[in-house]
Amino acid sequence: MQAIDGSLARLKLDFVDLVYCHRPDPHTPIEETVWAMSDMITQGKALYWGTSEWSAQDIRTAWQLAERHHLHKPVVEQPQYHLFHRSRVEQEYAPLIDEIGLGLTTWSPLASGLLTGKYRAGVPAGSRGALEGMGFLVAGLTDPARNAAVARLEAIAAELGGSVAQLAIAWAACRPQVSSVITGASKLSQLQANLGALALLEKLTPEVLERIDAVSRPLAD
Repeated sequence: MQAIDGSLARLKLDFVDLVYCHRPDPHTPIEETVWAMSDMITQGKALYWGTSEWSAQDIRTAWQLAERHHLHKPVVEQPQYHLFHRSRVEQEYAPLIDEIGLGLTTWSPLASGLLTGKYRAGVPAGSRGALEGMGFLVAGLTDPARNAAVARLEAIAAELGGSVAQLAIAWAACRPQVSSVITGASKLSQLQANLGALALLEKLTPEVLERIDAVSRPLAD
């Protein structure tokens, strides 16, 4: 409660539309978390609540607890999802999407920058992979097989009149499981470039999606 009150004070808002319970807390019973999140909504501090990087089983447990006690249920999950990271969204969460109408607000559509193509020749200065404390990302960002796949995806994107980054964002946004996509940008030009993904959405025909899958799915986890 102190956290939501502090957030509302900093944002200068009376309430937020959606509050996420970010990452599961292994030291707190799920039932206690459900009551706390539901209380935020009952008190008018948020309209809805959701989870971030929770397992499907924990989300189901939270939903069932809320149902049993007539509390506000979680309505959305915020998972990582991109061309090379698929299984959790497409397999683990699939039953929840159908059964309880769970929405997904996905993050990292560019795979921490891998799907921009900037890491094909190593880690460039000023990139996320070069930042202090981000060394754990380097092996994945410089993976030869995935970077070779990015090069093939660049060719598909060029045919559609866009960049590989725009193609990756458009691909995530067009997925039937996805409600919305979180994109990151450290400067205005990146934001403007990312928004160019909207122009590619109508170009992602079944045939194009099959080509994208043929390149990326064999390397996805």
